[in-house]
Amino acid sequence: MNLKIAVLSGDGIGPEVTLQAKKALHAIGVVYNHEFVFEDAYIGAIAIEKTGKPLPEQTLNLCRNTDSILFGAIGDPKVRPEQGLLQLRKELGLFANIRPIKAYPKLMNSSPIKKEVLQGTDFVVYRELNGGMYFGEKTSNEEGTYASDLCEYNEDEIVKISHLAFKAAQTRRKKVTLVDKANVLETSRLWRKVVTNIAAEYPEVTLECLYVDNASMQIIVNPRQFDILLTDNLFGDILSDEASVISGSIGLMSSASLGEQHSLFEPIHGCYTEAKGKNIANPIASILSV
Repeated sequence: MNLKIAVLSGDGIGPEVTLQAKKALHAIGVVYNHEFVFEDAYIGAIAIEKTGKPLPEQTLNLCRNTDSILFGAIGDPKVRPEQGLLQLRKELGLFANIRPIKAYPKLMNSSPIKKEVLQGTDFVVYRELNGGMYFGEKTSNEEGTYASDLCEYNEDEIVKISHLAFKAAQTRRKKVTLVDKANVLETSRLWRKVVTNIAAEYPEVTLECLYVDNASMQIIVNPRQFDILLTDNLFGDILSDEASVISGSIGLMSSASLGEQHSLFEPIHGCYTEAKGKNIANPIASILSV
């Protein structure tokens, strides 16, 4: 196999952990006779510094013309480089974010949760990545006393990621848990209606629906109950970060962002600027991502 991979190391510890992930891929290539060709590009605060944009057109074009993307980390509160990552997801049609949550026996003492609660935990968060509040219309007044974020979803966006979640459940323990706030939000009521209809196409898979406040509690008190956790953009972002305590640290969490033509793999931790250049950042999440 020969693959060309765009490497967007980004900011902070991004370049350090990405370098170790590239080494892991190189080792895989040597053992299994694959060839990985890496091409670097800017994104985030470093891209703003170099080009004035968080996602330069050159970076976007590279990502469109490679087999996959290895992403590091971005972050700088002064320039909000996260907009570059959001734009990249949208431009490449990366609609599904997949985050495995697992309790590793040798790391259980690193988690604040009791070992007897953690044991046997193994579930995957399927987070919709292209819709919801992150991409809705945003408004604020000149006085800075009012702001709004519009949360929007259409049926097609929900259908695409739901089928991925149910297909994944077929290969695991055959359970999907939809997390929403259908008692309050119209978008959640749409999610529940669409997902319930799709569930009928997978009779061997059990569908469970939980409100997000209950789900956030259940992740801590009984994480073993989950298999595939399906949810929207905002809830998925929050819940998967919460679930990182199961592994012991957000620095151990990997992820994949998938579209119909493109894919991106990244650790879910931030840029941890304080550790930049100190050679102390844990690269496990980046290695697990590749």
